[in-house]
Amino acid sequence: MKFLAHQPGRTASRRALLQAVALGLLAPAFTPAHAQLALSTAINRTGRFRAMSQRIAKAYCQIHLNVLPEQARSVLTSSRQLVQSGFEDLSRVQWPAELGRLVTEVQKQFATLESAMVMPPTRESVAAVAAQSDKMLAAAQLATEAFEKAGKTGTARLVNLAGRQRALAQRLAKNYFLTAARLDGKAAQEQMKADAAEFRQSMATLVSAPVSTPAIRNELALGDSQWLFFDAALQRKVDDRGLEVVATTSERLLDVMDRLTSLYDAALKEVIG
Repeated sequence: MKFLAHQPGRTASRRALLQAVALGLLAPAFTPAHAQLALSTAINRTGRFRAMSQRIAKAYCQIHLNVLPEQARSVLTSSRQLVQSGFEDLSRVQWPAELGRLVTEVQKQFATLESAMVMPPTRESVAAVAAQSDKMLAAAQLATEAFEKAGKTGTARLVNLAGRQRALAQRLAKNYFLTAARLDGKAAQEQMKADAAEFRQSMATLVSAPVSTPAIRNELALGDSQWLFFDAALQRKVDDRGLEVVATTSERLLDVMDRLTSLYDAALKEVIG
């Protein structure tokens, strides 16, 4: 298999497109009404870049460890597609220059992440991919926060908060795999503790938030139950079975939190509309 083969022409084309967006060369004028209608999806998309950065590193390490390798290859493919479709969605609106610049920086970090995965994984390349995934995560976090600030509503914060749960779960799984590959350290272990605590606190915040629908409540309940399975898997000793359980439960939790984020995205559109 060719791992995330780098495609210079397509990458350059996407980069040029996003730079054009940042410079205000594409799409209709950024009017408040038009912008607000797109902001919830922008928060969702930039927020999803955070999760995909960690999911890609998780799957790449998973292949290195030969843990459900076919599933991991499918995860790499779908993650890449979600990132690319996210950039395409964001290109449909002419954002202010600073927002465009932040999105372009995320794409730059993603291109670097892709280039690190041209070859099959080795111990050294897994370490490099993990480090680069954190750089993409940091860039995506800045972009998401900027879009949330532009949203100027409490629901915009909920889209961001629910969306960040996806990244926390994927980073927990990634660090579990890095532990198995003996590429972790004290910092990774501390990060896992902090991420687990943040995930629990954010779920409590979402449950108590005033924005709620039957569908949101249902996904929150599912998220709580999937978190219990995932958290239990993370507590297992690092062995073949433990690795497989973390791989599968992290994907299930991602699905639930992604649906929940989309529900808050839809709720923000209704508030603005």
